[in-house]
Amino acid sequence: MRTQRSRSRAVAAALALASVSALTACTTATPYQPATGRGESRTGYWDEQIEADRFRVTFAGNSLTSRETVERYLLYRAAQLTVERGYDYFILADRDTEKRTRTYIDRPFSPGPWGGWGPSWRYYSPRWGWRGWSPFWGDPFWDRQVDVRQVDRYEASAELVVGRGRKPDNVRAFNAREVIQNLGPSIQTPAPR
Repeated sequence: MRTQRSRSRAVAAALALASVSALTACTTATPYQPATGRGESRTGYWDEQIEADRFRVTFAGNSLTSRETVERYLLYRAAQLTVERGYDYFILADRDTEKRTRTYIDRPFSPGPWGGWGPSWRYYSPRWGWRGWSPFWGDPFWDRQVDVRQVDRYEASAELVVGRGRKPDNVRAFNAREVIQNLGPSIQTPAPR
């Protein structure tokens, strides 16, 4: 009996720890990692080879990842990819950062399964007499509970041309090893599991 109870407690503790870990992962900025998710929920970096010396690199962050972080991770990935492929420098042929904004409106009540049916009340005010209220008509006395939130997400992408040898005298050219050395300390990778 005692071992059964201790096993149950151990399982409950493990489930609680897993739940907290899952919630914590949702409340942090996107770390520097290969892309996970699909479509709108895709975060992290991914790249594709276009020609022998040309690549397209993309980094997408979640709603807690700043534009500056997304652009820094994009440059870091470009440098890392350049070194991985045996090259010394890269030139940004094209670069863009896209901001995606979604607006969420939370109301205290929403229409039920029957369409517009929902709660409504009548109340008496000595100043105005009898008045009706419904969460769908927006009486000024009650409509202050509407919560409007805007959520911004950033996705940066760049086309880069890679090369060997000395970096060309071009403002869009970067020495890959120097970028890795200088940006490396500010790169946040996922916590080991």
